[in-house]
Amino acid sequence: MTTTVQDQDKQQHAGNAAIERSAAYYRLKADIEDFYYREADLLDDRRFRDWLELLTDDISYFMPIRRNLKFGQQAARENTKRGEGISWFDEDKWTLTKRVEQILTGVHYAEEPLSRITHMVSNVQIKGARPDVGAVRELDVTSRFLVYQNRVEYETYIFVGRRNDTLRLTDTAWKIARREILLEQNILLAKNLTTFF
Repeated sequence: MTTTVQDQDKQQHAGNAAIERSAAYYRLKADIEDFYYREADLLDDRRFRDWLELLTDDISYFMPIRRNLKFGQQAARENTKRGEGISWFDEDKWTLTKRVEQILTGVHYAEEPLSRITHMVSNVQIKGARPDVGAVRELDVTSRFLVYQNRVEYETYIFVGRRNDTLRLTDTAWKIARREILLEQNILLAKNLTTFF
């Protein structure tokens, strides 16, 4: 049995197979990738107030703590739940704004002097478009990240993980309405967690 290029394309995109691969889709995907690259530049350039403008007023910004579990239990219990128990972050626009204001005072112990940070974003995939790609108002997007942080002389940390975002098209631009950050470690190896993901 021979496999056609069309069959291979269908298999490759099984994770978001409901989205037709049209010219509009590829333009949208390029726009979303540019959005993420701009976001990374704002964070790396320490333009935190400008970064806050990329967030909706009702944003949910969540990073669960991940547990080490026996095989078969991870699907239901590996990540702590939003709004329940503890997590690395379970924030809204107000708390994110306060974090930015604290860093920008210049007297934030964990960010004085400021860290040198580089965000790398890859594997951007559109998983859902509402109502559809042609007239989209909201998107579900996944991506991978690598964040490099260097502090003072010798403190260096690397954070690797995945993001599940909901992006909303407003009158002015795309904005992040929901972000779930899945850090690929169980124990935080950094001394603090002041960077934004």
